[in-house]
Amino acid sequence: MGAGPDRLLSAGLADRLRGSGHQVREEECVRPAATLHTEVTSAFALNGVISAHVREATANGEFPLVLAGNCIASTGVLAGLGIERIRVAWFDAHGDFNTPETTIGGFLDGMALSIATGHCWSQMASGIRGFRPIEEKDVLLIGARDLDVLEAELLADSAITTVAASETAERLDSVLQRSMPSTADAYVHVDLDVLDPSQGRVNEFAAGGGLSVEEVEAILRLIGRRCHLRAAAITAYDPSYDVDGRICEAALRLIQVIAEVVSE
Repeated sequence: MGAGPDRLLSAGLADRLRGSGHQVREEECVRPAATLHTEVTSAFALNGVISAHVREATANGEFPLVLAGNCIASTGVLAGLGIERIRVAWFDAHGDFNTPETTIGGFLDGMALSIATGHCWSQMASGIRGFRPIEEKDVLLIGARDLDVLEAELLADSAITTVAASETAERLDSVLQRSMPSTADAYVHVDLDVLDPSQGRVNEFAAGGGLSVEEVEAILRLIGRRCHLRAAAITAYDPSYDVDGRICEAALRLIQVIAEVVSE
């Protein structure tokens, strides 16, 4: 999935955005050379770099769009924004709400939302300048359907609002009215495996019962109309599974929608 950002850039993402009238400045986030080569240490060190780039972009009046392999990049994005209260729309096939005590596979990225809400790895996260846990009640989890048993229990006991893919048409508008008032600042996090496999194969973790590209587009526009988008991330795209290029094109379309919403 770490190859996803480069694939989107090589497919002409920046030129597409410029062609639509947007100014684009590209910055690469590189892990500090002195970092220990462990998954946990590397991930949090890289989040410190992401935080610095997001902080700089925000200070320049730019909109930070982060292309990342993993969802844990959200920790750096939120830290860099430095907004006291921010709503989060988290698109994902998975809950990312495991902790080291509940995880089955030990995948750090499966704890991304749990880290963001302050439930695990708090000492490591506190080392990222500007990071503060977000409130569960300010998180809207959209499209999750592949949950570990203990993870599902944690979500059920939390204040996070979940909207299944099958419920978006009937529930999402009313949920947004409650959770994202018009004055709210928001961060949109799109793990591309929120898409149904019929739209293309995103990565090895793809699960059935997801959203179509058109449905995600519509939701992004709805969120954009309801609140102020301050940052967005596109994550978890593994080009080696995208044999026909449909996911690459879908990601480019969704990024274009985000850019349109921000500039309106």
